[in-house]
Amino acid sequence: MKAKSKTPKSSRPTRGTLIAIAALLLGSVVVRIGSNAGQAFARDNAPETHVAEKPSQECEAAGDLGGVLEALQEREKRLETRELQIKSRMQALSVADQKIEQKLAALTQAEAQLKQTLAIADTAAEDDLSRLTTVYESMKPKDASALFEQMDPEFSAGFLGRMKPSSAASILAGLTAERAYSISVILAGRNANVPKE
Repeated sequence: MKAKSKTPKSSRPTRGTLIAIAALLLGSVVVRIGSNAGQAFARDNAPETHVAEKPSQECEAAGDLGGVLEALQEREKRLETRELQIKSRMQALSVADQKIEQKLAALTQAEAQLKQTLAIADTAAEDDLSRLTTVYESMKPKDASALFEQMDPEFSAGFLGRMKPSSAASILAGLTAERAYSISVILAGRNANVPKE
């Protein structure tokens, strides 16, 4: 067996250091308590000379609070009045919105009726022109030519443009050369101003 080598323990110098640190801490505590205790004893033994001043300061503070309280109450009244005005305006706006919605609904309905009436009128006018064109096509070319000779060239060109080409040619053949020419110019130029692109 191996012999264990013993190292000397140096615990004594460590204990001494710890004891010294503990003593310093205790001394510090005693000094602090002593200094604070002196101040506490001085406060207890001091005569109360400024006690009489406190009520006057409190009275002044109470007066200040009364002014602040009064100002807050006035502001609250103003806010309540303003809130009532806003509620009144909101109600007026709500009523106005309802009236506007009713008027818009009435305008929409009137517009729909107007569109329907215009569609009926357009259809009726188109039906009338179609019937009259059919009547002119059914006439004898000689009789239709005499009638077209008396019409305004633009008016007669409108009917001739709607007719079948064979019927329109028969009527144009019965017109004077000047009238047939003016109607032909109108027919040829009526789509000349249409955009090409």
